[in-house]
Amino acid sequence: MIYLVTGGSGFLGTAIVDELLEDNKNTKDFHLRVVDMKLPRYQMQSESLRFIQGDIRDKELLSKACNGVDVVIHSAAIVDWGSTRPEEVLDINLGGTENVIKACIENKVPYLVYTSSLDAVFTGKSLVDIDESAPYPQKPINAYCESKQHAEILVKKANSDRLKTCVLRPSDVYGEGDPYHIDSLIDMAKQGFYVRLGNGKSLCQHVYVRNMAYAHLLAAKALIHQPSVVAGNAYFITDGPGTNFFKFFDRVVIGAGYNIWPKNLWLPGWLAYSIGGLTEFFAFLISPIVKINPKFTRFAVTYTCSDFTFSADKAKIDLNYAPKYSEEEAMARTIAYYKTTRRKTTSIN
Repeated sequence: MIYLVTGGSGFLGTAIVDELLEDNKNTKDFHLRVVDMKLPRYQMQSESLRFIQGDIRDKELLSKACNGVDVVIHSAAIVDWGSTRPEEVLDINLGGTENVIKACIENKVPYLVYTSSLDAVFTGKSLVDIDESAPYPQKPINAYCESKQHAEILVKKANSDRLKTCVLRPSDVYGEGDPYHIDSLIDMAKQGFYVRLGNGKSLCQHVYVRNMAYAHLLAAKALIHQPSVVAGNAYFITDGPGTNFFKFFDRVVIGAGYNIWPKNLWLPGWLAYSIGGLTEFFAFLISPIVKINPKFTRFAVTYTCSDFTFSADKAKIDLNYAPKYSEEEAMARTIAYYKTTRRKTTSIN
């Protein structure tokens, strides 16, 4: 078997590569290719692992990378909180996915697993206990949601006798090296003024990055062995029921040794939304000089202050998905990583 992982140097992509290597460590005929713009931490080339530096917008590079491949796991994307030009988000997430599909068809790749997002069905308002039958919003609330929604549709439409496809929608992904949530919360704790958004009652669901990676392996195997069940479908993936975003991640911040002060300060959603708009405007003003990707945006406020819960029963039944790593182990591994990071930062300072 030859696997290709796009975005294999990213947060989730690295975990997918690690899970694939671990799952096939005793398999002699396993080969893995990784495509990404940035160099991975696993820089060593070997007979079983080959890194290809490049952009998914490069059709020729993708076509060559897909030559002879059995399974493509397409996780490459730009995750945007509202500060990147919409054209760039759509070009990478939607245009790049279209390129991947074409490369698969041209090279007769039989299986494609696509990493989507909850944001493909996010309406900007609370969604409670939905499942995969929930419709796409008629008007996505931003370019990122639009890109994931339309990329999903492309992948589903591409499902055929010659290319079997499926879509995974992760809940909030966290873990070691999380670039989207934990760093910004730890930065707040370091600065000595910790602010949470909303009223503490909104609920969302989380998935440990290695569990999400494991779900990709299960999806690939299910496509191969049960295509009549899995092909053409989308699946929500989560580790458990909903919890409040900040209360969930407070455990990591405190566990890593940071002090949260004030202990219980919550910023009303309407006020946080206004501040998020100002943050985006400032990022836009200085973009000709320096490009920043602020985490405090209107989309981030809306997302963390809304309920977004769903059932993952379909993945349990069709993919046989259950978390490979318990929440206790996932939290312990995540906290240990940020404790180490904190020690390194302290020693440098």
